[in-house]
Order: sequence, then C-alpha cells, then structure tokens
Amino acid sequence: MSSIVEKKKLVKGRVVLIRKSVVESISNVKGLFATGIKIVEHSLELDITKSVTFKLISRTKSENPSVVAGKVGKDTYLANKVSVLRTSGGRAEEFDVYFEWDDKSMGIPGAFYVKSFMNDEFFLVSVTLEYPSQTSEHDLNNIHFDCNSWVHNHKSYKTDRIFFANIPYLPGKTPVQLQTYRREELKNLRGDGTGKREKWDRIYDYDVYNDLGFLNSDGAEDHPVLGGLKYPYPRRVRTGRNLIRNNKNGGQYEKSDEVYVPRDENFSHEKTSEFLQIGTKTLAGRVEPLLLSMYLNTTSNEFNSLEEVMKMYEGGVNLPISITGNATPSALNFPTPDVIKESKFAWMTDEEFAREMIAGVNPLVIRLLKKEELESPSKLVCNCTQPSTVTKEKLEANMDGVKVDEAFAGRRLFILDYYDVFITYLMKINELPSAKAYATRTFLFLKDDGTLKPLAIELSKPHRCGDRYSGTETIVVLPADQDVENTIWQLAKAHVTVNDTNYHQLISHWLHTHAVIEPFAIATHRNLSVLHPIYKLLHPHFRDTININALARKSLISAGSIIEQTFLPGPYSMEMSSAVYKNWVFTDQALPKDLIKRGMAVEDKSSPYGLSLAIKDYPYAVDGLEIWNATKLWVKEYVALYYSDDKAVQGDSELQAWWDEVVKKGHGDLKSKWPKMQSSQDLIETCTTIIWIASALHAAVNFGQYPYGGYIMNRPTQSRRWIPEPGTQEYEEMTNNPHEAFLKTVTPKYQTVIDLTVMELLSTHAKDEVYLGQRNSLNWTAHEEAKDLFKRFRDELGKIEKEISDRNNNKGLKNRTGPVKMPYTVLLPSSEPGLTFRGIPNSISI
Repeated sequence: MSSIVEKKKLVKGRVVLIRKSVVESISNVKGLFATGIKIVEHSLELDITKSVTFKLISRTKSENPSVVAGKVGKDTYLANKVSVLRTSGGRAEEFDVYFEWDDKSMGIPGAFYVKSFMNDEFFLVSVTLEYPSQTSEHDLNNIHFDCNSWVHNHKSYKTDRIFFANIPYLPGKTPVQLQTYRREELKNLRGDGTGKREKWDRIYDYDVYNDLGFLNSDGAEDHPVLGGLKYPYPRRVRTGRNLIRNNKNGGQYEKSDEVYVPRDENFSHEKTSEFLQIGTKTLAGRVEPLLLSMYLNTTSNEFNSLEEVMKMYEGGVNLPISITGNATPSALNFPTPDVIKESKFAWMTDEEFAREMIAGVNPLVIRLLKKEELESPSKLVCNCTQPSTVTKEKLEANMDGVKVDEAFAGRRLFILDYYDVFITYLMKINELPSAKAYATRTFLFLKDDGTLKPLAIELSKPHRCGDRYSGTETIVVLPADQDVENTIWQLAKAHVTVNDTNYHQLISHWLHTHAVIEPFAIATHRNLSVLHPIYKLLHPHFRDTININALARKSLISAGSIIEQTFLPGPYSMEMSSAVYKNWVFTDQALPKDLIKRGMAVEDKSSPYGLSLAIKDYPYAVDGLEIWNATKLWVKEYVALYYSDDKAVQGDSELQAWWDEVVKKGHGDLKSKWPKMQSSQDLIETCTTIIWIASALHAAVNFGQYPYGGYIMNRPTQSRRWIPEPGTQEYEEMTNNPHEAFLKTVTPKYQTVIDLTVMELLSTHAKDEVYLGQRNSLNWTAHEEAKDLFKRFRDELGKIEKEISDRNNNKGLKNRTGPVKMPYTVLLPSSEPGLTFRGIPNSISI
C-alpha cells in the first residue's frame, strides 16, 4: 500500500471535476428555437480547494451497535491540482485529495459525502481511492466512485450529497452500514410530490401532459390535458409550475416560460453547444418568424416546379435577411437527401414506394392481410369503421396470374392499413384550412423476386351531405403507368405517404419511443438505487431522454407549435396519439412478438432466431432480430450474475417497487396486461424490451428521417387536395400539368422549410453520443465479470455490423437498397457524429 501514508493514516484519492464555464443550458431558453441565445461564462468566486469538502463513509464499520449506519470520516479538502485532462466538451481537472482514515477502526470506504460552499455548481466526474480491495472480483488497487453529477451549493439540498462506490448490490445483499444511506438517497430522489422544482433539484416525480398549452381559438374539446381515463397517456416528469385554468375545456395547464428537468438530465455542455449551432445555422430564433412575414411576402408559398424543390439542395432558398446577423442576405441551403442522390425520380417508382414500408423510416406498420378483410362490406352507420371495399378481382388484376386464394396460402398478401387511426379524425382534419385527407389502405403482393408490388389503394373519407356527415365515401385506385390514370395513381400514393408520415412522426417515433420510455426513466431513478445492478444495466438507456422530451413538449408538439403548423392533423395531433396509446401493450414492443402479431413472422424453432419471416428480405426485421438477440443474450447473462432463481426476483424490494410504479403510475392509464415480474424470465424480457425501445427501435424510426423525408415529395407531411373528379377545374389542371397538381396536393414551401430544418436536426448525431455496446465510463461497474460480459456484447455487435454491411452489398437482396440505391444502414450499431444515416445510440437522446 505504497500510496497510503501509514504514519498519518492517510488515504490518497483523485478527484476529477469540471467547473462551470458552459453555454447556457438549453433547458432554460424559451423553446428549442429561441431568440436572444447567449453564451455565458461563469467565474468561480472562491478557491475550489478551500470550498469543497469530502467525507468518507464506511461500508464495513458502524458507529455503534445501535446505529448500523457506516462510520463517517472527517472533512477533507482538495489538495494540489496534479493535472488537467482536456476533453472536447469542457475542461476536466484532476485534484489530489487526502482522507484521514484508519481501516482498522473505520473499515473499508463504500461512499462519501461532498459539500460545496461555492455559488456556482460544478460537475463531479469521479473519485478514485488508492485503496486495495478485499474482494477478488473487483479492482484490487482502487475503490472507484463513478459520479457524473452536478453539485450545487450545500444550501440547495436538505441533506449533503452522497455518492456510492461502483460496486453493485441487490437491496438484501447491501452491507448493513450502507443500507440506511441507500434508502435515504432514494427518498431524496423521490421528493414529497409538492412544491416547484428548482434548477438544482434532482427530484423525479410524475405528472400528466398539462404542459402542452392551448390556443385562444380553441373549442370546448380542443387541446385537452393528456393523461387520465378520457385521454390516456404516459406520464412525464413533474415540475410543480403554477397552473392556469382554460375555462373553455376545464383543463388545468402548466404555465412556464422555462423547461425544468432534474439537474443531471440536462444535456452536456458539448451537446448544448451543438444544438445552438445547428439552430443558428438553420431556422433558430429570429429566422423563423421573419421567414413567414418577409419571405412569403415576396414569393408564393407554392413550389412552381420540381426544379424549385431541387433548388433547396442545389443553391439554396434565398432569404431577405441574414441568419448570421451581418448585412448580407442568407441562402437557406439543405444537404441533399440520400433518397435523391443517385436518381431524382427513383422515389416515384412503385417498387420504391413499397420497399420503404419494410426498409424505410417507418418499417413497422405493414402487416399480413387476413382473408376476412376482403369479405363484402356490410352497410354501416355514420362514422363506424368498415371493412375494405377492395375485391379479389381488383387485386388479381395486378398479381401476375396468381389467384388471391393461392396468395393467401403462400403468405404473399400484405396491407398498410391506416383506416382506423385516421377515419375518426378526418371530419375534424378536413375542416381545417387547406387540409384534404383520406384514411388509406394499401394492398401489396410479394413477388417471386422478394420485392413488394402495390396492387390497389383504397381512399376513404367521411361523406358530407349538407351540414351532416353520413357514412363513408370510398374510392379504389389501381396502378397505372400512362396518362391521367398514372397521375391519379401517383396522387393516391402521395395520400398514403401522408398517412404514413404523420403516423410515423406522432406514433411510431414520438409516442412509441419518446413518450413511453419516460415513465421507465422516472421510476428507475425513484426506486432503483445507483447501487442496484439493474439500475447500472438500464441507466445508460435513459440518457438525455427526459430533457429531449421536455424540449419537444415546449417547441415541437405544444399547442400551435411546429408539428401543428406543418403536419396534417394540426391541433388534433396529440389527441390522435392518445387514441392510439389506449391500445399500446408493453410486451408487444418486443421485436419477435411485434413481428408475429403483424403476421410478418411465425414461430419456427428450426430458424436461427426461432422465427420464419413472411418476407425473407425484410431489412428492418432481419437486422433488428440480430440486434434483439444479441441484446437479450447480454441481458440474460447479466441478470444471471445477480439473481440465482425466481425467488431472488420476487424478494427484491427495490425491483418490485420499481415495476409496481411503472405499471400503476407511469403507465397507469392502460388496462392492458403487464408482466408480473415474478421470475428471471420476466426481468430479462422486460429489460431487453426497454433497451430495444430506447436504442434500436428509436434509431430505426429516427435517423432515416432526413435521408428519406428531406426530399418532401417522397414523404410529404400534408395533403391539401383530394383526388380531382372528372369535369372539375382541378381535374383539367391535373391532366394538363401533373407535376403542378402533385405540388399543390402535398406540403407547401414554408411548411417544407420548417419540416426539413427539424428533420435535419433530429437525424444528426451529437459528438458526445454513446452507442449501443458502449458506456461513457470504463468504470461503470466494479464487477469484472459484468465488464467481461459487456465486452462480449460489444464484440457481437461488431460482428453484426459486418454482417449488415455484407447484406447491403448482396445484389440478390433487392430490398436492401432498392431503386434509390440506399443501403439499409440505420441499424448499423456505430456511427460518426453528424448526419450519417446509421448508428444506434444507447438512448433516445434526440
């Protein structure tokens, strides 16, 4: 023990911290796109070596038999600064620290208190003690504390901040000297459910979505609070801001000009800087409001040609103002989306239209068609959902001689069905200014070469007679490649894509990843100690999620904000997502169960992953199953390190409280069945599903947004015209100028610029991103066997990455690249920073 000064019984430590000198937290600006963004520098008022104290806490010795809590050592201060560790996100500094500590009387340290007397906060990265461990499974030379937390002035806290060594313990196996400290820290994180949360608070509690606001023009049912029996919704972090009452619909809404998240949930300095830079480069702050008032006063909001659309990537859209603040007007120039890099028109083909349903940005809605869905529809009353009006004869017209019954037997008929989701809202949507939409059903046939062929598109909308709606009006459009019939077919596909784009953004992306994960993150912090092995397993998969969700509620999905301005459902967007959430089932989010439920796979024990896919070349499913199985094996082996049998799961008090709170509070509006958390298998499947949603599922539906949707013609967010009827002026215009008819049907210019700006931001990886198979610290656990298992997981992901690349180079797998020549790369685990169209971050961080 050479580094311990025996005579004085001193234990040497190394403290790594970052003093505050950062960009103002984006959580405190007025929205994601804010005005007046500033860079603020903070200078520390006091000498840090004299203003921060540390006290060690024993994990093996108690004060006396009546007080089992571990002994607490004497205060000590930071000593000399031994080195400066420069990082890309700030300046990390390393200090020596010496603790007066006699292991014979005090035992082995297991935690420490830190107390700051400075006005400014600092970020405590880690503390490492040069102290030989007595446990062979851990580091023999050090006791490491992985902290990664902001520390404020001690007056901000009711109790001193405590940090534990990174040795994992189940609650019942925690040294008795640490149990009281463990319980008290969880109590601090839960809070008491009252009061306004301050910027330094670390309190995790639940609230409904009453922070989306409302508009003065709202009717009695518009912009309701989400959460509760009528409008069920996942819970979000409670902030305790003041409430105001909207007298029109009786809702209590949170009033605040700033966003609160628990302090350690804020973005890093580096990521905050990137957000501000990207925002300034595109439409942040002063550009957006001026764009509408100045730019549109000098030009039409309609694209006059496809060439004008292309100009956004080839020269840029000229603005009458300067984004950078100098006197020279700026050009708003977007990167060329992948979907038009090889060909400007391949996206229009039927093959690409169908391929994107299994390899595009929303490849998880298509399902196997059921026989009963082609039965003759019965007469239904107004507003009731109805079976399809598509007949066998209409389908067989494009099935290359194959009969429908034969295709059903061979699992070759599929459907992209948005009827039920949209039909009940179309009366409201179609009364919005310029909105003209259908609820769509698209029927597809699996060809011999493994690609999908669209057979028919059914377009339905409520039929209006005078001032009443009566029944449903439906048309069926068949493929055509010439004359006006081809134009109608292209418009029908556009209406399908509008349904798909809106479902993708509101449901597949926002609801099914961002919103549903937040309650798990809240419950984890409230109920699983940082000492808990399941906390160590799951915590990396919640990084930045609470913060990005808070920013989305402030600027993207709130009343009157970007989604409502540029997406089809407008003010009904979030209400629609609530209607879908009613039927969300956690266990169905597991990829194998999802594929089976949609009829895209059947159980097959002879297959590598126990499944046989209906479409063998289904890129999302093939790549996803490899990621799923590697993740599940890692979770299974990790769980086995700590739970010897099912009774250990049942007897874990923290784990049971965690799961009970997820089910009853975080997702308490749902009536679906949840796992009972009574076995190791329950725990393995649950943790794998959480990790899957937070990592690979989100990556699959997020990082292809700009590559596919950056060309708005390929994935329009709005439809503004129905299919023209013969004899009308619109029909004549469509006949004479098909491109103009298409452009006047889909998203117009201003909304396109906003959509592309947001998609580019959301599709971009931050420089400090942490990907699946990585941790932001090598010392995330002291359990060496767990580290070894994690390394095997990382190595397996590396093999999967090579296999995915090999499949993308296999020309026999036509769905991997398609007519647009875009390899399916979103489930490649690793990525560089930027707009890369690949990479699986650990968490929903953007």
